[in-house]
Amino acid sequence: MTVFDQFYYSIFSFYKKRYRQKANSIALVYVSVLQISLVFLLGCFFAAFFNQMHTDTMSSTSAWILFIMGSIGIHFKNWIQYTGKKRMMINAKMVKKKKPQTNIWLLWTLPFVALGLAYVMFQAV
Repeated sequence: MTVFDQFYYSIFSFYKKRYRQKANSIALVYVSVLQISLVFLLGCFFAAFFNQMHTDTMSSTSAWILFIMGSIGIHFKNWIQYTGKKRMMINAKMVKKKKPQTNIWLLWTLPFVALGLAYVMFQAV
């Protein structure tokens, strides 16, 4: 089980009490936004790195198109993964563990921190 699975379950179980039917959608969007923001941070890092090395690997337009296609792919992968058997397996594993919940505010700040760091890296390009 990955870290993203644990984050998914933490968000899912927190919102399951309040929003019974929307909890899965909220957790799915959260994991997708977190993964997309981390990919964006990684892309900005490599763009700044290659800019400092004076190499032209791909144009800016191609990079943005690749990022958008990757984002759609990430969201589709998560949608397929967390709406089927995988979610039921995660629920079964996490119920047995009785592990303390991760702080919900910390989880919601992670994507914003990654986007903030990506913005700082993007300014270097």
